[in-house]
Amino acid sequence: MESGLIATYVPELVATSFVVAVVASYAALKTTGRIRASDPVARRWWLAGGALAMGIGVWSMHFIGMLALRLPIRLGYDIGITLLSLLMAVAASGYALWLVTRDHVTRLRMVSGAVVMGLGIAAMHYVGMAAMRMDPAIIYRPLWFSASLLIAIVAAGAALVIAYRLRDNAHHERLHRLLAAGVMGVAIVGMHYTGMAAAYFPAGSICSAALRDGLSPDSLAWLVVVVNTAVLGTAIGASALDRLLHERTARLSDSLQLANRQLTHLAMHDALTGLPNRMMLTDQLQERILRAQLAGERFALLFIDLDGFKGVNDAFGHHVGDALLVRVADTLRRVASADDTVARLGGDEFVMVTRVTEVGEATARGERLLAALVESTRLKENDDVAVSASIGIAQYPGDGEDAQAMIAHADVAMYYIKQAGRNGLALYAPSMGEEVQGQLQLTYELRKALERGQLVLHYQPQVRALDNGMAGMEALVRWQHPRLGLVMPDRFIALAERVGLIVDLGQWVLDEACRQWAVWRRAGARVPTVSVNLSPVQVRGDCLVAQVAAAMRRHGLPPGALTLEITESMAMLEPERTVAVLTQLEAVGARISLDDFGTGYSSLSYLAYLPAHELKIDRQFVRQMTTGSRHAAIVQSVVMLGQQLGLDVVAEGVETPEQKQMLVAMGCSRLQGYYIGKPRAVEDMPAQVLQAQPPAASGTHG
Repeated sequence: MESGLIATYVPELVATSFVVAVVASYAALKTTGRIRASDPVARRWWLAGGALAMGIGVWSMHFIGMLALRLPIRLGYDIGITLLSLLMAVAASGYALWLVTRDHVTRLRMVSGAVVMGLGIAAMHYVGMAAMRMDPAIIYRPLWFSASLLIAIVAAGAALVIAYRLRDNAHHERLHRLLAAGVMGVAIVGMHYTGMAAAYFPAGSICSAALRDGLSPDSLAWLVVVVNTAVLGTAIGASALDRLLHERTARLSDSLQLANRQLTHLAMHDALTGLPNRMMLTDQLQERILRAQLAGERFALLFIDLDGFKGVNDAFGHHVGDALLVRVADTLRRVASADDTVARLGGDEFVMVTRVTEVGEATARGERLLAALVESTRLKENDDVAVSASIGIAQYPGDGEDAQAMIAHADVAMYYIKQAGRNGLALYAPSMGEEVQGQLQLTYELRKALERGQLVLHYQPQVRALDNGMAGMEALVRWQHPRLGLVMPDRFIALAERVGLIVDLGQWVLDEACRQWAVWRRAGARVPTVSVNLSPVQVRGDCLVAQVAAAMRRHGLPPGALTLEITESMAMLEPERTVAVLTQLEAVGARISLDDFGTGYSSLSYLAYLPAHELKIDRQFVRQMTTGSRHAAIVQSVVMLGQQLGLDVVAEGVETPEQKQMLVAMGCSRLQGYYIGKPRAVEDMPAQVLQAQPPAASGTHG
């Protein structure tokens, strides 16, 4: 082969070409993570961007290498062929990125990918060389030409393997990506300069592109600089944006994880007290049972229910009730040991699970807990009012084989002690179930009784002592039970107070009594007043005054036509509040009667301030006044007290002529009892009872 043109290279540009190849490869490989993590639409955009960045980088490296070439002739480059070489570089780069972002790549596909990428880079190189349009054409030495192809394929394969295996390796991610980029840069540069070594430029060769409006080396240099600047600027901007998005995503992910932890906590804990809720208790209790089975341990479950909690809400407001529940929770935490579980089931129900060694230990633990609760729940609003608790205890083993059974049996024991008088504790026994079940059934039926109209009012007359004239009627509630018959109030009033039905029941009694008075008035019957008994829960509530005013207005009752009876002990429980409520009731036209007077612990100083209109002497004093001078003296004192205060005095439980005679002689103003008249339904009441002068009483005690 004749001596051809001697080619030389500018070292600085050669080094620059290598740096460009590595940088382009690194930028392209950096997009692999984004490609795999994105959704299908975004994945295509990231793949296209990565292919463009790498392809332009490879192309730029080639033509920087060409700018490093020095031949003793003028050089130029055909624009169309130059752009074709660019497209080939982008296509090869796109295929490589697509390959390494697959979830699973077989060995055969990896080999074929190395061949395709290597040949793509080589094709870009040799098409780029053709852009010079050398005349005569460039001659390529076979050995060096083959070596360039082999170098391109092997190096490309190595780069693909490294990029594929290290794509999900977060440990030393940047170092691994730089290693892969370096190998790929070596592949590109090695192939280029090996290909250049294969090129033979015959003597006398000319570059036709330099003579036919091709790109000059200076123009090519500017094109490379502009293209690279644009691509690299875009790549840097995209990388920075991606980093910001990544950081934002990381923050959002952290926030989401925190929110999930908070939601999980809320799902397993009570929002008010922070204690575990029923769901978490059930899980922990089941684990405790398994532990106890393996270790042969015993434990007790204490089911705690506050006594009269609804009354606290009604009297002082829900904010005070919530504060009380928080105090109870704090008390339970304080007395619990490290191994105990404390939870709130809802409302005023709490549970403590504690390890015990014998039956007596559970009882002692419950008694200490009762004392601690009474002390810690004393209301700051009224130091005389403290909330007690009822505790039912179930023990493992013996009282249940699983969490649900343990909770249910402790609940039965708690309800049993509620029925027995509250403020105490009881160990579960199977015999409790039937009794409690009966009470639960009665509670259910009482709720339905209000809906189904099974409640009725019976009326007992009051007469004036001097002339037997009609003084009023007392409304007494009865339950017309479909199975049990006529149920007296001592069977269900206390139950209604415990289960929160007393307010609805009391409102019905109030409205029905007012309605019946209006019916009597339209019929011409002379009933001066109708009396209704109030529950302590009603008096402590916030709606009583409004309910009374609405009922009187709805049925057209004038002032004094409605008498509201409260017990002496109830009035003295919260005297300041009671005075305020009774004053408001008097203002809307209601009369106030102090019932069971003499049985409580009344203060005469408070009695002077109470807006009372009548005193009712308790039947126990009336019953015994004919047999004991002390009881007669008490009755006489109450009558005199009422006279001095300008109050009507009603004697209850008048059952004999002797009792009536003594009361009349003492100056008692009104009489009520079986001797005067039994409580009757309206339809069973004799017409003459509603007249001014009822007939002489029969003395029937039925």
